[in-house]
Amino acid sequence: MYLIGLTGSIGSGKSTVAKMLIERNIPVVDADFYARKVVEPGKPAWKKIKANFGEDVFKENGELDRTRLGQIIFEDKAKRRLLNEITHPEIYKEIFKVCVLHFFQGRPYVVLDLPLLFEHGALVGYMHKIIVVTCERDQQIQRLRSRDNMDEASAVLRVQSQWSMEEKAKRANFVIDNAGTVDETKEQVEKMMAIIEDDNFHIRIRVCIAVAAGLICGFFYFVFLSS
Repeated sequence: MYLIGLTGSIGSGKSTVAKMLIERNIPVVDADFYARKVVEPGKPAWKKIKANFGEDVFKENGELDRTRLGQIIFEDKAKRRLLNEITHPEIYKEIFKVCVLHFFQGRPYVVLDLPLLFEHGALVGYMHKIIVVTCERDQQIQRLRSRDNMDEASAVLRVQSQWSMEEKAKRANFVIDNAGTVDETKEQVEKMMAIIEDDNFHIRIRVCIAVAAGLICGFFYFVFLSS
């Protein structure tokens, strides 16, 4: 099994592409889902956020106020870095567990939906292929304003906090242009998946794992049992 990274700047429509992949019965691991899960009340990351950011970023029921925290970290790089240091290790643990499960289910590959794949960089080296979803910058800002009900200045600030789509596209194996219609995006996804599904890289990985396991078993047999 190998890993495919799916990323794109905020408002580019990455979730639309992820949904199209899910509809094809492709396993997609959503990092945002686990980002919410690891900060549930009482979790280790939740406790660390409380200790470092104070009570102001929490609601009365103890849940993390993501809107309030988002305003703080997007205006302060040092605090954004601190939050990443708190949450990312916990998120990666959850993603690893899910990937192991898919491996034992015999999946040839898993798509990791990672909004900040390049910005954080920790998982880039583990990706066999990377998909970047793009659109026009004006579309990006407008989608963000409509989706999150924010003013233009706030939307621009969010966009500027990430790498540009041009920089991400340079590092991609596949670029999906989501500036057009849903059908146009879907057509690009279909062509991309035809290429990916022709790749037998996962077979080579499983053969290597089988050979390595055989060598280890053989070693232990001759060292500990043959005598």
